[in-house]
Amino acid sequence: MSVRLPFAWMVCLRYLREGRMQTLLILAGVTGGVAVIIFLTTLISQLQASIIDKTLGSQAHIVIRPPRAENLTTLPSDSTAAIIQPRAQRLRSVDQWASVARLAEETAGVLAVSPMLSGAGFAVRADASQSVSLMGVDAVAFQRIVRMPKYLQSGAFDVSGTHAVIGSELARDLGLVVGDKLRLVTMDGRNDLFSVSGIFDIGNRDLNRRWVFTSIKVAQSLLDLPGGITQLDLRVADLFAAEAT
Repeated sequence: MSVRLPFAWMVCLRYLREGRMQTLLILAGVTGGVAVIIFLTTLISQLQASIIDKTLGSQAHIVIRPPRAENLTTLPSDSTAAIIQPRAQRLRSVDQWASVARLAEETAGVLAVSPMLSGAGFAVRADASQSVSLMGVDAVAFQRIVRMPKYLQSGAFDVSGTHAVIGSELARDLGLVVGDKLRLVTMDGRNDLFSVSGIFDIGNRDLNRRWVFTSIKVAQSLLDLPGGITQLDLRVADLFAAEAT
């Protein structure tokens, strides 16, 4: 028993058979168009991923910091004029940062959380010195935010004890190699002697000259902020949803 096709299908097949060359050209055009769209979509996705990795691969997607200190001033009347100087911002810790870190880790979409203590200082070797940003980190947690091993030129990302990891520009400026000693001095004169355990090239000359990594405990002692951290770095699964997170 033969099965009758719907009328629309019968008309379609009739025209396809009668214009076979035209049918082949149409099919080839559709196939080529779909292939081009798939190729361009893949190319754009890979290009986007490459740009994101180059621009944000060396930094956190979200940074939690303590609020800025603001002046709380009440003027006596509407007719009073005053010039209010902004308050100087001293080094302050994120309040109850351990609880905040746990809450962030439990938030949907957050892949990693890393505490950091950062402050200004100087790297000194013999008569040479360079202003730096002293960054105390937990090595394991921080490498979930920034994959430091891929940026290392020599040595290892070891911040245990009095080991420090420095950038390639700072190493060049001070003539340092892995195993050499340098002294880190903070703005209030606190200082300690460190051994260079690793040298990195993050792809940014300014960061290569300024970033110096130590352990959080050592940074807390040097920056006189016992038990505190100045920021929490977060890495999220969907970068474009970071603001909503």
